[in-house]
Amino acid sequence: MDNPIILAIDCGSQSVKALIFDTKGNELAKEQHVFKKYDRPKPNWAERDADAFFASICDVTNAMKANHPDLFAEIRGVSLTTQRDTVVFLDKNKKSFRPAILWMDKRKQKEHKPMPFIYNVLTKAVGMYRTAVAVNRNCPAHWVQKFQPEVWENTDKYVYLSGYLNYRLTGILKDNVANQIGHMPFNYKTCDWENKYAIKAQFFQIPRKKLIDLSPQAQVFGTITKSAAKATGLPEGMPFISAGSDKGCETLGTGCLDETKGAISLGSQASVQITSKRYFETLPFVPPFLAVVPGMYNPEIQIYKGFWMISWFKEEFNRKDIDEAADKGMIPEDLLNAHLKEIPPGCNGLLLQPYWGSPIDLPEAKGAMVGFSDVHTRYHIYRAIIEGIGFALKDGLRHIEKKSKVGIERLMLSGGGSLSAEICQISADIFGKPVSKVQTNETSGLGAAMVGFVALDVLKTFEQAVEQMVHVKETYLPEKSANEKYEQIFKRIYSRMYTQLKPIYDEMFEIEEH
Repeated sequence: MDNPIILAIDCGSQSVKALIFDTKGNELAKEQHVFKKYDRPKPNWAERDADAFFASICDVTNAMKANHPDLFAEIRGVSLTTQRDTVVFLDKNKKSFRPAILWMDKRKQKEHKPMPFIYNVLTKAVGMYRTAVAVNRNCPAHWVQKFQPEVWENTDKYVYLSGYLNYRLTGILKDNVANQIGHMPFNYKTCDWENKYAIKAQFFQIPRKKLIDLSPQAQVFGTITKSAAKATGLPEGMPFISAGSDKGCETLGTGCLDETKGAISLGSQASVQITSKRYFETLPFVPPFLAVVPGMYNPEIQIYKGFWMISWFKEEFNRKDIDEAADKGMIPEDLLNAHLKEIPPGCNGLLLQPYWGSPIDLPEAKGAMVGFSDVHTRYHIYRAIIEGIGFALKDGLRHIEKKSKVGIERLMLSGGGSLSAEICQISADIFGKPVSKVQTNETSGLGAAMVGFVALDVLKTFEQAVEQMVHVKETYLPEKSANEKYEQIFKRIYSRMYTQLKPIYDEMFEIEEH
């Protein structure tokens, strides 16, 4: 073909998608398998059989083959991007023998695994001891070591979901360095596992022998095996590319290749990222993640569970609108978004702090909503959630700018929240900057396709990939009066909110600990 095509697989938090893209960035075909609810044996737990993820990939690739046979026959390769920080336990036969623990799982030990005295002193000296303890307690491997020692004893390899899916598709048990994001002892400067004396090896106490080997970014990882071909419908021997994390691919898919552009993800886990050639930490001991582009980093601030909060709000408090949307043949978000214009910026004094998952540097923080009065409706709460996430992302953006000493000139939006024009406009008004969307909402898949084309040498550079495959479709400019209102709220109220509530959070933290 004059215009080669590639199959991108996006294994995200809510679904698996198979997407075919050409070298112009056109989305030619799409198949999707939406996950059922994850297993929750106890509150705050989230698990799923790792093989169920592979089965979902098989569903979408076989559907693509059946529904788009001519396109399917022309694909040059397959590129995979995967959700982050979901861990899989493999026995000596490389079989998954325990449900995967997902990134949104919040189980933790009451006591953290002890760290040597010098590391306690060091983290206390820089004010990061609580953070060190929090990430240590939240490490899934530590929980399993304590509460399921027989599982840990039988775990030959402890891998991310990305590494497991790489193995199921190619027979090679390795992972891309750009997937190493989460509770693992990984060194982002050396692009390898930490040595046993390094500080992250104390945060995450996982023996090297249980970790798998790693491969560089943007290379052909392997080829589809005979067994994988039978299961997926993909041709045996087809080149396979492990593209990297979904957030990293999403950032590339919005065209953010330098420090002047910010990628805002309004997804289940909201985040703000830039792409930089420099290594710099946004917070002490919190490294920039490796980008899917070799030699580059993604400094990031995360808002844990971000727009997942919308799903929670719908299910717990908004059954009326869900039923009304079903009667009208609409999706509930469209009905809710239609009411956003009825509520003024600032929600008539209602303000939300979106710490329903504590930030890494504020482990004691909780979510908060202040300013209730009898004028407020469920639609005020909905808009307050969106504005609260926006304020938290704005705070993260300013933090990144302060560390990088480079002003971000333009923001690119992606994720489920960006499907709403109303939410895009609110975002522009809060940030006070132009925010843009590209030609497809499947930016993770687009980024994975771009990595795939470069790995296959169809496109020579990532700059060429961005130029050919990323096209701005819509831009939202901030409205002056709304932005002025939001600036006042942010500076005078939101920026002080955590400090004012911290003594209460500290008391809650102490009570929970005992």
